[in-house]
Amino acid sequence: MIFNILAMHDSNNIHPSDLGLLPVLEALLEERHVSRAALRLNRSQPAVSHALARLRDIFDDPLLVRAEGGLQPTARALQLAEPLGEALALMRSLVNQTSFDMEQCNSHFRLSLSDYGAAILLPALVSRLRKSAPSVDLSIVSYGRERALAALLDGEIDMAIGVYPKLEQVRDLKNVVLFEETFACLFDHSAGSKALSLKDYLARPHIRVSVALQDNSEVDEALSRLGHKRRIAVQIPHWSAAPDLVRESDLVLTAASRSIEGLSGGSLQCGELPFQLSKFPFVQTWHRRREKDAAHRWLREEIAAIAVRQI
Repeated sequence: MIFNILAMHDSNNIHPSDLGLLPVLEALLEERHVSRAALRLNRSQPAVSHALARLRDIFDDPLLVRAEGGLQPTARALQLAEPLGEALALMRSLVNQTSFDMEQCNSHFRLSLSDYGAAILLPALVSRLRKSAPSVDLSIVSYGRERALAALLDGEIDMAIGVYPKLEQVRDLKNVVLFEETFACLFDHSAGSKALSLKDYLARPHIRVSVALQDNSEVDEALSRLGHKRRIAVQIPHWSAAPDLVRESDLVLTAASRSIEGLSGGSLQCGELPFQLSKFPFVQTWHRRREKDAAHRWLREEIAAIAVRQI
């Protein structure tokens, strides 16, 4: 497969040493920045720039051109990205099958997690990594659903963990269900009943937790099917701040049950929704180009094991 990639151009222009340039191309396509790619590869910036010049000569294409915020891949580079990723993943898996050692692994993983997902998974995951894989680094971002899936396709992140209703519509992404969740609602009952009827639920203003400004949730879609619409009085990107906004207010927070079920007390009440809403899967998803990457597979297995212990 590696040779197929290079064979896409005149083989007389290819030297065996050029195979070593392919990880550089992969890093440049994913980082879209020479300095970041150099840091990732533990090489100097001039060395990466020289490698890029040679790659441009091999493929007779600029591959990456300057744009606002970094480098932008050409159409030719985007065409190469998928077979390149698959080929390098296969090569690494062949090597790592016998030599992979999590204690010596120095990979840097970029994950998209909501703060809810981070709260239930990160403490145990980081503790596990510090003991078993101390040279592994994590960078966590919190992307909206559509952006997270797009970032996986672009190679911007290595894994996304959360709720992605449209995941099955996206080609080239693999996923595993970590657990199933249900929705519940949190409200202050000091001015009313300890249970909300549908009429009460709709009469109150609501908090919606969403990174994206335009991101109707399963709750809004279920209400729409019933012919109802709730008023979103406050939308915030961080779940952790939401419960304090409910206390001593008329606001209602509808969220994953595990995130709020332990908050009942005083005037705060966590209860079932006054309408039917199905369970939803909480998943980890990644691009299939990483499927056979031993370090990536190990991390996926660790996260899955942690999730099992959380339910």
